[in-house]
Amino acid sequence: MRPDLEREYVEYVTARLPRLHRTAYLLCADAFQADDIVQATLTALYVNWKRAAGADNLDGYVHRILVRRYLDERRRGWSRVLLGDRLPELPAPADHVVEERDALVTALRALPRGQRAVVVLRYFGDLSVEATAEALGCSAGNVKSQCSRGLAALREVLDAGRPVTIAQGGRARS
Repeated sequence: MRPDLEREYVEYVTARLPRLHRTAYLLCADAFQADDIVQATLTALYVNWKRAAGADNLDGYVHRILVRRYLDERRRGWSRVLLGDRLPELPAPADHVVEERDALVTALRALPRGQRAVVVLRYFGDLSVEATAEALGCSAGNVKSQCSRGLAALREVLDAGRPVTIAQGGRARS
């Protein structure tokens, strides 16, 4: 890559990295998996930087790569393998903010993948309806309807304070 293009890439990634990691974390609810997704996204972006830099909406382009990497990870069977003979001990939540975050992440995981991606990109990624539609490769109407359904489901779960079933492959499981 030419030095000027590489400098542009580094500047772009430096400015967007925390936001990309936050978006990936909200999609998958696992910090290590979010790191992997962001790394795969940035690698794909680097390889295609010359073409990506010319995109009308570079953030939308990158978010589309990120969501596709997330969906690819979910499709792989090994992503659900737990290594080790016992579960790691988790520290107790420090305060109510952590508990609220955990409740939100759990509620997000209960949404089907499409609704989760739309809600995360719209409200946590702060993308417009049009930018979200471009990032996901769907229509603005689809974004609006998926967002409406996703928010309604989140409100129902979070307001009721009841146990959440986690969506997997379009089907809910406990």
